[in-house]
Amino acid sequence: MVIVTTIRRDVVTLPAAEPGPDNPLPPLRPLDELHRVEDREGLPREMARQIGYEPLRSLLPVPVRDGYERMREPRALDTLVIENDRLRVTVLPGLGGRIASLLHKPSGRELLYRNPVFQPADFALNGAWFSGGIEWNIGATGHTTLACSPLHAARVPAPDGWGHRPRRSGSGGEMLRLWEWERLRDLPFQVDLWLPEGSDFLYVGVRVRNPHEKPVPTYWWSNIAVPEERRVLAPADEAYHFGYERRLRRVPVPSYEELRQHPYAADYFYDLPDGRRRWIAALDDEGHGLVQTSTDVLRGRKLFIWGAGRGGRRWQEWLTEPGTGGYCEIQAGLARTQLEHVRLEAESEVAWLEAYGPLSCAPEAGEVEARLEAVLPRADVDAAYAAWKPHADTEPGETLATGSGWGALEVLRADWKLPGTPFDESTLGEEQEPWLQLLRVGVLPEPRRVRPPGGTLVAPHWRDMLETAPATPLTEYHLGIAQWHAGDRAQAVRSWERALELAPSVWPLLRCLAVADREIGDPRAGGRPVRGGLRRPVPGAARRGRAMDRGHGRAGPRGDRGTARGAAHGTGADGVGTAASRDPRTRPIPVRRGPVAVRRGEARRGAGRVRGRLRGRGSAGRGGGGRPAVGADQRRTAAGPLRLPHAVTRRPQTRRSTYSYTAPSGCTAIRLRPAGVPTGPAITRAPSSVSTAWASSTSLTAIVAATLRRISNSASGPLIRRKQPTAATWTPPRSKRSAGPPASRS
Repeated sequence: MVIVTTIRRDVVTLPAAEPGPDNPLPPLRPLDELHRVEDREGLPREMARQIGYEPLRSLLPVPVRDGYERMREPRALDTLVIENDRLRVTVLPGLGGRIASLLHKPSGRELLYRNPVFQPADFALNGAWFSGGIEWNIGATGHTTLACSPLHAARVPAPDGWGHRPRRSGSGGEMLRLWEWERLRDLPFQVDLWLPEGSDFLYVGVRVRNPHEKPVPTYWWSNIAVPEERRVLAPADEAYHFGYERRLRRVPVPSYEELRQHPYAADYFYDLPDGRRRWIAALDDEGHGLVQTSTDVLRGRKLFIWGAGRGGRRWQEWLTEPGTGGYCEIQAGLARTQLEHVRLEAESEVAWLEAYGPLSCAPEAGEVEARLEAVLPRADVDAAYAAWKPHADTEPGETLATGSGWGALEVLRADWKLPGTPFDESTLGEEQEPWLQLLRVGVLPEPRRVRPPGGTLVAPHWRDMLETAPATPLTEYHLGIAQWHAGDRAQAVRSWERALELAPSVWPLLRCLAVADREIGDPRAGGRPVRGGLRRPVPGAARRGRAMDRGHGRAGPRGDRGTARGAAHGTGADGVGTAASRDPRTRPIPVRRGPVAVRRGEARRGAGRVRGRLRGRGSAGRGGGGRPAVGADQRRTAAGPLRLPHAVTRRPQTRRSTYSYTAPSGCTAIRLRPAGVPTGPAITRAPSSVSTAWASSTSLTAIVAATLRRISNSASGPLIRRKQPTAATWTPPRSKRSAGPPASRS
């Protein structure tokens, strides 16, 4: 009796740790990336080029997921089960669409390594990751940021035939579609899973699309966990070995015995000859196990082992229950190695088909290839891909699971049409709501209560919208993050500083400025006013302490207390203030200092910098609600403080001064405010006004800043900031005694 393929909901209960909330602090620090090759000499030209093509340098806008626990208790996880009379496939839609189990029903064998627990650990690009099953790695080198995130899932009609074996018309049944918006590269992708009637193989159709008007680096590796005692075979005699030592070298494919004795973790990227069929298999001593094959687009194959040393054994125990057998990983990807990224042209896509199923034969490469051709000919795989491709655009039917709303936000912004992967407006949630308001009315709304600032967006189009939005504290905070991501770090610091004065909660801003102090050595960032009008610098450790103090007792998004303080500890605070006294390999440990010690440290560290500025080296001031008049090409160098070509440096003084500004063409109004007086009244003048004078109770800072705004045609429209305001120039008075207001302000 033939059982028709079915898709049903189910629940699996297993010991599971709490994943916890995402860290509310933005990941500003560069990635501590292990997958790096310093010497590319001797590598094939294409491989060397793709290794250097657009490696990931920042996790933004993805948050760090480090709130998981170690305490495990029975928890129910939602699953989707695809089943025919030969295979049963269990999918976890809420955990990255992971295939947790692939059971061969006639033999009763589990073809994958099935982890008996759910235990996150810090292995994904953004933190939480768990072992076992088949995962879909997209974005950049490493485990995907979606490893513990929900995906969209729905039923879709399956192809009528599989391979060259046609079936009766209309008997295609159903397939399960998973899709989501990958935020690191801003790419939508889909994974279609289906089991043809009577088939021993699970078919997986994958498509990654680039809707943008420019090329985008693309990365994909299907990662399959299998028991580590399996013999791994592929159609290659040589492989590229990567031992996490920033070196890639070509070696003969190691034997099973050599792999069992290898002491350390290692990657082996098989060098498959051109024209050979793409496959990889993992078989036990009796020749039973799993085989994976694909169309030729998915060209790479890889083996990962933990190694026989104490470190590898400890990690295996950490990721599962003690006494459970270990695992290794066989993988398939778009490039020959995982160190490469592939160029995906503008408004194009890449698609392929994979097949997973049981195989029984002698554990030798020649025998495996012959047996695979007998049970699943290469022509069948190509024909199955041709049958599936027209169905890739079929609109989904019944919704089975819901992912994030970020894809819906991007589709609304660009009015994209993505057949087959609908990102419906109904999926927009609380995280996307402020950005939807920014998109529709040009204003990022301020929260009604003190809470973490929420998710951020850093793509150029969102940065442009933040530039033109009213300069509220939340807008300046997110604008600073977008500027930091774009490499404009000096402007990012200024945006965060402007937000400090009016922000109802300053701990996120102080933390951002603390990271900036450490990364770029900014001697002025976030200082407090002192006598003489200059600003005393606040070192990173002091900023971090202030952020924890101000966040103490604040309610988080779920009403929990101490969100800010907890997030500022450990990896969330990026180790600001503690890294100097610890081994770089250890995890940052929070060190709380009393207020007296903090003040002493500030005084010692700040005295030299303040004296240096009094000698005329200068400091950048703050504009009133807009960005200072500096160009986009100014950057901080390791040699010293920020160099501003248009800045005017002088000693602080308390008398009135005259400053001249040249209005750009098309500017309808100029708002002027003394640098260093962020809360004072601004003066609005027509472009015909070429000078404005004012007096301040505090001294002006060393660099004059101006805010240029152009009023939109709509009376209710927001003020639009110019992206590159013109520089301000200072006209000094005739003498120190005669310095006074000009005859007229007009």
